[in-house]
Amino acid sequence: MSAQDSGTADRRRRQFADEARSERPDLALLCLLVGAEAGPLGPEEPRPVDPAETSPDPYGIDAAQIELDRLAGLLPYGARSPVAWASALAELLGERHEFCGSSADYQRLESSLLQQVLRRRRGLPILLSVVWIEVARRAGAPVFGVALPGHFVVGFGDPAQPVLVDPFTGGAPLTGQDADLLVTAATGAPLEPSMLTPARPLEIVLRILNNIRAWAAARPERTDVALWAVELSLLLPSHPARLRYERAQLLVQRGEFQRGAAEMEEYAEVLDAIEPTTAEAIRHRAQAARALLN
Repeated sequence: MSAQDSGTADRRRRQFADEARSERPDLALLCLLVGAEAGPLGPEEPRPVDPAETSPDPYGIDAAQIELDRLAGLLPYGARSPVAWASALAELLGERHEFCGSSADYQRLESSLLQQVLRRRRGLPILLSVVWIEVARRAGAPVFGVALPGHFVVGFGDPAQPVLVDPFTGGAPLTGQDADLLVTAATGAPLEPSMLTPARPLEIVLRILNNIRAWAAARPERTDVALWAVELSLLLPSHPARLRYERAQLLVQRGEFQRGAAEMEEYAEVLDAIEPTTAEAIRHRAQAARALLN
């Protein structure tokens, strides 16, 4: 990476951290900054670099925001009920623009990158839900995300009695029984009312980053993706402390033994007071990492 590219990446990270700590985090911007980490088309679809290309928006952030605005502008004007909002979004996004998902989308990194979901009109349930939320919000709809266990959906209206839809299936309406079946299939337990609580932007972003980490974990050759997903997660105001140890392990896997060992030892110090046995085990792993330098 050139010094210029490194500087651009650092600025994006600072922008991500600042936005995550703002009073009202912008969900679309945070998701687009996540997508920018993977590059213009994602690591799986590199394209030749045109020396004459001088795009001011190489990672598609501005273009994606414009596309979300454009889609919102295609919705009909006028006040409507939550059911009517859900129907209008399903007609626009599900039918006319064919946003939906399939089992194959779970195998693609692009399915977790908002820029690519807007381009391909395919993605994971949570990213398709982000498209719905952002388009509907721009048009003035009472919309929110619903983080059901194992499947993310969208709600309209009163969160206590929401109108639920599933963007992954093009916006098919979900009854309470449908939602209960989704939760039962994922967890073996019935739907609880608390599961319908609107998901906050940072909760959505962390869940997206968790999906990216899971995708990379199944592909040992993609420690690059796993590392930036962990590092962005660590920039969120609230995140699992164990992510620090995961980052240290990734650094060791990538051959940065000294840095990885140092971060393991720092994490062990944090654990000393609450899990001394675990802390000692991590120190031994740090020693083993340093031994790989010899």
